[in-house]
Amino acid sequence: MDITVLVKQVPDTWGERKLVPDTWVIDRDASDAVIDEIDSRGVEAALQLVEEHGGEVTVLTMGPDRATETLRKALAMGADKAVHVVDDALAGADAVQTSAVLAAAISTLGADLVITGNESTDGRTGALAAMLAERLGRPQVTAVRKLTIDGSTVVAERVHDTGWSEVSAQLPAVVSVTEKINDPRYPNFKGIMAAKKKPVQTLTVADLGLDPASVGGAASATQPVDGAAKPPRTAGEKVADDGSAGTKVAEFLVAHRLV
Repeated sequence: MDITVLVKQVPDTWGERKLVPDTWVIDRDASDAVIDEIDSRGVEAALQLVEEHGGEVTVLTMGPDRATETLRKALAMGADKAVHVVDDALAGADAVQTSAVLAAAISTLGADLVITGNESTDGRTGALAAMLAERLGRPQVTAVRKLTIDGSTVVAERVHDTGWSEVSAQLPAVVSVTEKINDPRYPNFKGIMAAKKKPVQTLTVADLGLDPASVGGAASATQPVDGAAKPPRTAGEKVADDGSAGTKVAEFLVAHRLV
C-alpha cells in the first residue's frame, strides 16, 4: 500500500502570529516555523497502516525552501520519502489553487490513500481534503478519529456534531484526520540521522504541467481586502474583597454571559 500524507509548515501556535500590513497575509517570519501538529498525526496514522499492511509512506508539501525542514521531521518519524513542490510563482496561492497544485503532484505519485489534517492552523479553511477528492475523482472521508484498512476498503469513525458514525469508502480515497486520531511518535536519534539520507524530490509548477500565471496571489479566487492589528490588552477590572467580592465576580460573569 502506498500512502501520501500532506504536511504543511506553519507558524508556531505558541508564538505571536502576525499579518503583513497592507497585504494582510500571514507573516511567516514573525514566529518559528513548525510542522502543523495535525499533519504529524496524519503521518502517524499512515505509519501505523503501513506497519500493519506493508507499503510506503510519502510526505508531500507545497511551500518555500524552508519547508524542507517539515519534510525532514516527517521523514525522521519514519516516512520513506518526500516530495516538495517549491516555486516562487506559488506565493500567495489560496486554497483553490493549492488544491490544484497538490492534486497534480498527487497524480504523479499514484497513492492508494491520501491523508491530510482536517484543517491547518494558519489558513483553517477545512476544505482542502474535499477539494482534492473532487479534483482526483476519489471518495473522501473527513474528520476521522479512527482509521483502518480492510482489503481495498478504508473504514473510519467520522466525527460530527452529534457524535460519530462509522463510514467506509473504496480505495483509492482521500481521508482527513482530527486531533483525536492518535498521539504522534517522537523522532529518535536514529530516525533523525536516517532522515538525512532519505530522498526528497523537488517539483516546480512547470514540472506539474501547470501555467505559472494561473497560480499565486495575483490569480487567486480569494483576496484579503482589509485587516487590523490585534488591539493591545487592557487592564482588567480589580475587585477588592470587602465582603462583597463574590457577588461582584458573579455579576461580572453574568454580565459577560460566561455563566
